[in-house]
Amino acid sequence: MLPETTPQDDGTTPPSAPRRPADGVALRADLRAALPDASAAVMVTVAVFAFLYARMESGDSATVAVMPFMDDPGTYWMYLLSQAFGWSGLLWAWGTVMLGLLLSGPGPAWLPVSRQVLERWHRTTSLTTMALMFAHALMFAAELVRYEAQLTWVERVWVGLADTFVPGWYDSGTGRIAIPIGQGALYLAVPLGLLFYVRHRIGANTWRRLHRFVIVVYVLSVWHTLLYGTNVWYGEWPRTVLWLLQLPVAALLSLRLLRPARRAERLGAPRRREGGSLPGWGVRAVGRVAAGAVLVGLLVVVASGHDGGRERPAEPPATSPHAPEPE
Repeated sequence: MLPETTPQDDGTTPPSAPRRPADGVALRADLRAALPDASAAVMVTVAVFAFLYARMESGDSATVAVMPFMDDPGTYWMYLLSQAFGWSGLLWAWGTVMLGLLLSGPGPAWLPVSRQVLERWHRTTSLTTMALMFAHALMFAAELVRYEAQLTWVERVWVGLADTFVPGWYDSGTGRIAIPIGQGALYLAVPLGLLFYVRHRIGANTWRRLHRFVIVVYVLSVWHTLLYGTNVWYGEWPRTVLWLLQLPVAALLSLRLLRPARRAERLGAPRRREGGSLPGWGVRAVGRVAAGAVLVGLLVVVASGHDGGRERPAEPPATSPHAPEPE
């Protein structure tokens, strides 16, 4: 979620170079700079929550079509708020990944803002994304605590937190797969995002190598949404929009791999060179082929309409998959 290079840190400055910024100061400055971005994220979350609430009240909610017992937005408002945080978190993750791909390529000279501004936006949207992901998980846990009314409060809190934050603990339906995927995204996002602020201690090259795995966080987030986001279960416009949003990400990733800014990452001929190796060349070649294949696959999915969505049932399921316990 953070840029792979900055003008002040291009991997050539020795670790002992003077005047390097204090990591804590840089983080505090970015947290202050993230306040407008976080405020915008909260407003988007509120708007999404209102939209989901209205759809549930009107009977158009896909969530209710999946789980008819949830046809009461006043009772299940925490679940709706968790969904809203999840959608705004995914939107902010999309934005910060797009900014990172722009910054890590040859250089977005055609953009009307400077590289420094883009880098600041990238860092602040990254921090906001992590906060939204945590809020999404926390509201899901709060709904589970409210839901398990037959247990004592201590048991309810334990079950809610374990189901939400302990991989493999949740044992109901699609969540047995989807929730660990979401947990993986959260648990990777936080350290990978915050490593930027200790890059002078671990070394710029180490940070750069680790930072590349941020794209895995985004892939896991989208996968979690497609599997568990009841609003995109069916083959309708929300699912189509979600797939469409992946096209520019795949296109920029392919461009980033085909035209890397760093000379050492360019593919060149498959021969041993100074500072390079045949295995490294093979990894870079496979990465380019994989990115191209993903882009082609996304185009096929969007053009064909076969995006994994199922048909909305004419009637709600006869029984709920996980009926609530009586209060």
